[in-house]
Amino acid sequence: MKKKITIIGSGFSSLAAAAYLAKAGHEVHIFEKNDTIGGRARQHKAKGFTFDMGPSWYWMPDVFERFFADFNKKPSDYYQLERLNPGYQVIFENGKKIQIGDNFEEIYEVFEAEEKGASIKLQKFIKEAQDNYKVAIEKLVYKPGLSPLELVTPETIKKLNTFFSTVSKDVDKEFESENLKQILKFPVLFLGAKPSETPSFYNFMNYADFGLGTWHPKGGFFAVVQAMQNLAESLGVKIHTNSDVQKINIEDKKAKSIKVNDEIIESDIILSGADYHHSEQLLDEKYRQYSESYWDKKVFAPSSLLFYLGFDKKIKNAEHHNLFFDVDFDAHADSIYSTKKWPKEPLFYANFTSKTDSDTAPEGCENGFFLVPIAPGLEDTNELREKYYGIIMDRFEKLTGEKIKDHVIYKKSYCVNDFVKDYNSYKGNAYGMANTLLQTAFLRPKLKSKKIDGLFFTGQLTVPGPGVPPALISGKLVSQLILKSLQS
Repeated sequence: MKKKITIIGSGFSSLAAAAYLAKAGHEVHIFEKNDTIGGRARQHKAKGFTFDMGPSWYWMPDVFERFFADFNKKPSDYYQLERLNPGYQVIFENGKKIQIGDNFEEIYEVFEAEEKGASIKLQKFIKEAQDNYKVAIEKLVYKPGLSPLELVTPETIKKLNTFFSTVSKDVDKEFESENLKQILKFPVLFLGAKPSETPSFYNFMNYADFGLGTWHPKGGFFAVVQAMQNLAESLGVKIHTNSDVQKINIEDKKAKSIKVNDEIIESDIILSGADYHHSEQLLDEKYRQYSESYWDKKVFAPSSLLFYLGFDKKIKNAEHHNLFFDVDFDAHADSIYSTKKWPKEPLFYANFTSKTDSDTAPEGCENGFFLVPIAPGLEDTNELREKYYGIIMDRFEKLTGEKIKDHVIYKKSYCVNDFVKDYNSYKGNAYGMANTLLQTAFLRPKLKSKKIDGLFFTGQLTVPGPGVPPALISGKLVSQLILKSLQS
């Protein structure tokens, strides 16, 4: 029987869930508070420059392929992908650069040149990471987090020890070069936690990095959002922008309607892909599953200070993706997770999509996206933004030997206050809730409300966790739970 399903928010999880639910024959409406869709993956255009506002690393292409295959489609039906070579480069102290190529042979050579014997160690490390990746994809991440028994399979039992060591311990035990250690620890930052607090099992991210590669969708990451929009709308999904959901109304412990721009929208099922904490604030307190103290005790992934920059020249001494690890990695991580203050010497990341995709900047120009990861909930002022802008621009020029500050013709900043304003993000976090041991699988906030019938949640604060591929998976998992509930 056809049901009316309303979805709050239009990020990857919401779009994915909408497509699955519409395919099953239901009437699906998405309500987005902003004037454009995509959530954190929105697009910003100004003065001929095109910027992805959030996600910029296209990893785990198999997850995207699996999503579109569920609809008898392929990513190539919607957008073009290019595998980057190098996938990225890391800049260390004194401007030393290590580039990560698009094949294992090149990567092994780079590791061996940095540390004698490291290529052999890396082969062993990657074999384990690949095995973990297979287990994660086939046995873990496509589970809805309803019970700890979901984790109990012959394959996962063999991996039990990897949940009680950490990525840092494993890497430090095998490798001597501090530079190589940082390269191997960096991918788990996408999971939103310190490598010293991330279970060893998650080294599967190293296989996602070296084995599956770093890709670029032509037009930028927003091309993926547009692809999902096109798919969802082709299945009948209706998307409403500038539609701020102010309340979820409950009757007899059943989700009945939402209040949107002072209008009441009746519904059979309500799914929120908005920030989980904010979604519960839309409920009367007695219907909320998690208290304020619950959220306050959780380990959240970082927020970010972002700069979208347009340059009136081409940038020669940088690649598409660039990680600046020329300062103390652990000290910056401590500032995010332990002391929770602005870092004294920040690591930062810069990408220039126009080096690969000329359509994202005017001819002869370059677009730049600069990111400093910071603790959520920090004070955010224009003075602090400008201070750190100066720090990272000075460091960029020093480490690359290229002058860029005087060539900025467009500049926009984005930080904690903007994440709160635009996404109702808890403490202005950028990536959701970290995947630590005690925040994995069934230990994360639930996809289905325990208190209210017909109310569900999806996104990076619930199962399976932060990142774009997990967001796609989250949308699939919650749609399966919704469809199952409608059959009972």
